[in-house]
Amino acid sequence: MTLGQYELLGRLGARVHGTRHGNEPPVVLLHGLTYDHRQWDPLIDELTAREPDRLIVAFDLPGHGRSPDAESCRPSDIALSLHRCLDPLGAAAPIVVGHSFGAVVATAYAAVHPAAAVVNIDRPLLAGAFAQRLGELEPLLRGPQWRDVWDEQLAAMGIDALPPRARELVRTATAPRQELLLAYWQELLEETSEELARRRTWQLRAIRGAGVDYTHVAGNDVSPLYARWLTALLPRARVVTLPGSGHFPHLVHPAVIADLLTV
Repeated sequence: MTLGQYELLGRLGARVHGTRHGNEPPVVLLHGLTYDHRQWDPLIDELTAREPDRLIVAFDLPGHGRSPDAESCRPSDIALSLHRCLDPLGAAAPIVVGHSFGAVVATAYAAVHPAAAVVNIDRPLLAGAFAQRLGELEPLLRGPQWRDVWDEQLAAMGIDALPPRARELVRTATAPRQELLLAYWQELLEETSEELARRRTWQLRAIRGAGVDYTHVAGNDVSPLYARWLTALLPRARVVTLPGSGHFPHLVHPAVIADLLTV
């Protein structure tokens, strides 16, 4: 396994590989809720085997790994923190790859900061049904049974069907905490689905205006309604389905994800 140097960039920890040499844009990797930079080890192995010197930065988001908690875990605020961390590295206009919640942050980042592309791994940006379910479960989430809410989410991720290495990584490299879930789901709990949809629509229009490529990678078939919404806002967006990978296509098919980042 290829290991880069772990650094503290501003207030965020990150595993940094390679340097800012060559013509390929840097790659920024943003994990999902309760996980950390280790989620990206298989993909980093693929990328560094192809381009050993390419700059890759795998962050620990606030409250994850070695990164301390932040006052706000709203996607736009995290995106601003990331931009401030990347600036000293010379990592201008990166490809921003996000898994799950990290994909929401990646989208928010590219809407307001220079980016070469966004790769959204298995996170639909319209959160209607998910937000509604969270609202129903909010009393549990704020009480001593909060872990039941997280376990319900895990049950829908297709973890049992993952290959052994991926399954082990998903089950062990995670640290759920009640306050972490509440902080990261604050936007979903406090705002209506219509408000969230308007924000995501604005972000995608900004991404289109900036000419940023956008790829949505899904582990299961994407809803036709969602695909139409996405491509209406981003006519050049790619939707890539990798069947059988559940919520973790980057762990089951790291070579395919690497192909998306090296063409």
